[in-house]
Amino acid sequence: MTTIASGTDTLTRDALTVLQPGFPGTTAPDWLLRRLGEGLASVGLFGRNIASPGQLASLTAQLRAERDDVLVAIDEEGGDVTRLEVRTGSSFPGNHALGAVDDVSLTLEVAAELGRRLAECGVNLNWAPSADVNSNPANPVIGVRSFGADPGLVARHTAAYVTGLQSAGVAACTKHFPGHGDTAVDSHHALPRIDADPAVLTERELTPFRAAIAAGTRAVMSAHILVPALDPARPATLSPRILTTLLREELGYDGLIVTDGMEMQAVAATYGIERGSVLAVAAGADAICVGGGLADDETVRRLRDALVTAVRTGELPERRLADAAERVRALARWTASRNTAAAGTGEQTAQAGRSAGRADVGLIAARRALRLTGDDVFTPLTDPPYVAALTPVANIAVGDETPWGVAAELGRLLPGTETGSFAGADAGRAALVAAGERRIVAVVRDEHRHPWMAAALDTLLTARPDTVVVEMGVPQAPPRGALHIATHGAARVCGRAAAEVIAAGTHA
Repeated sequence: MTTIASGTDTLTRDALTVLQPGFPGTTAPDWLLRRLGEGLASVGLFGRNIASPGQLASLTAQLRAERDDVLVAIDEEGGDVTRLEVRTGSSFPGNHALGAVDDVSLTLEVAAELGRRLAECGVNLNWAPSADVNSNPANPVIGVRSFGADPGLVARHTAAYVTGLQSAGVAACTKHFPGHGDTAVDSHHALPRIDADPAVLTERELTPFRAAIAAGTRAVMSAHILVPALDPARPATLSPRILTTLLREELGYDGLIVTDGMEMQAVAATYGIERGSVLAVAAGADAICVGGGLADDETVRRLRDALVTAVRTGELPERRLADAAERVRALARWTASRNTAAAGTGEQTAQAGRSAGRADVGLIAARRALRLTGDDVFTPLTDPPYVAALTPVANIAVGDETPWGVAAELGRLLPGTETGSFAGADAGRAALVAAGERRIVAVVRDEHRHPWMAAALDTLLTARPDTVVVEMGVPQAPPRGALHIATHGAARVCGRAAAEVIAAGTHA
């Protein structure tokens, strides 16, 4: 059993319990282990913390040696947003690909396999799935992280994902409440605003969250967005009307509410992380996610002290903080009970045996998600092409450290394949020069959102009509090229599935 360090009073312990900090490195620093002994109950993992599954398992074991019921959270959506495979690209397609297939049993199976791999590494809380309805095609931060633009489709796949993930004993954290899909601003940089009326919000944004709650999601993550129809003054993360009245009372949700990263500028630039954290807990949040960019003991101390001070000055009711801390502990008990039950019945061993036949479910799903235009007259390539990656700036959630595209996978099938990355006004001409006489495969990501990218394709296709175009974002622009492949995401398996078509003509 976990032992709390002597001298840690209840108020201080509760303030630590509601924090979900990150940390640097692939082993736990001394300060983090000390805080776990003082009452910290959760940690958040990012790509910087992971080198391999074995290393991750050792890291989580190190954390549990200090506190056996610690919640180890990760932002592992699969697809474009991966932490387990941040350096190679994900073995699972993301939500948009699963939505394109629209087979809820496949979505459940993908989520269950992803959950199994997380559980094997000692992770028990996943900040996923995204239940956002991507109703705004210009959305710069959601895009392929969404199952789609139809609320009903997003709802049924959100529920399937929650069910699959939690079948592996990993708590799902459905996000970003009340819905981040109709935004044109990235909340990492500024405060987005959704000016939809209440009826639209009810039928569009809230439909997937109702489905997630019905499916038993153990956690919900709040969004740093302003929704004037619900609260004209405060973003959702800091709004009692949205977190308590709407989510708790009207939707009947009783699980853990986690904030999106408090260091994100949508909150931090206006309120600061200390005041923002106090307001979030007062509004109804139970766990404060911080650590994407702030990952040190000083941050933990400042947030702990801010919460304690707010209670002592009467700004934050002590009962609200105690209730938040208890919800964190309740989720920790749920994950511990699932792990104990699995070990006691041999379920994990049996599941490992069953999963051997479906370990490639991610690739199967990626192949099924492909949409081809012009394939009836396309002849697969036999000589190594030149891959021109028209590369936009990646949003922070995705990160720019994760490889994307088709070059690596094409190189395995067609040795000698070369690639280059291009952006800006001269991208098309530069790609033509670099390609020389080689066949061009142009890879884009959300062509419809980047005029320079569309212009580059114009240049390429005018000069080289036999160019193959692979769209790895949300396919909105009219398909063009000798062959147009929409992968609905840029995961490694999506690149492999596209490469198989280009080089071998195979398409599941």
